[in-house]
Amino acid sequence: MKLFRKNIEPRCAYCTRGSQINEEEVACVKRGVVAADHHCGAFRYDPLKRVPPRPVALETAELKQEDFSL
Repeated sequence: MKLFRKNIEPRCAYCTRGSQINEEEVACVKRGVVAADHHCGAFRYDPLKRVPPRPVALETAELKQEDFSL
């Protein structure tokens, strides 16, 4: 299992040069205040800033006892 993908879409929200102001804005060292989904040529990925999507919830209402027997 890979923890970090190499084909991450660049966004200022998880760039080392940016600091999150709120959910929609980032303070960038190079560009100033920009949108969180913005990116530029100075993008450097910081994996600790990226929040991965939540896993899909298990639908237990549709499970039956026979699903657990061999």
